[in-house]
Amino acid sequence: MPAIVDKEKCSGCENCVDVCPTEAISMEDDIAVVDIDECTDCAACVDECPEEAITLDE
Repeated sequence: MPAIVDKEKCSGCENCVDVCPTEAISMEDDIAVVDIDECTDCAACVDECPEEAITLDE
């Protein structure tokens, strides 16, 4: 269940990039992008996102 970013909600704050323990999140065109192969489903980014733009795929 990798993290999914809602591109419409993402503000590009990079909080998720800073908190990701596996460095699975990067920024492309000021939008967070998750590398599904590196994501460990820890949900740290979900908790950190002020825009509630990140969810875990269920």
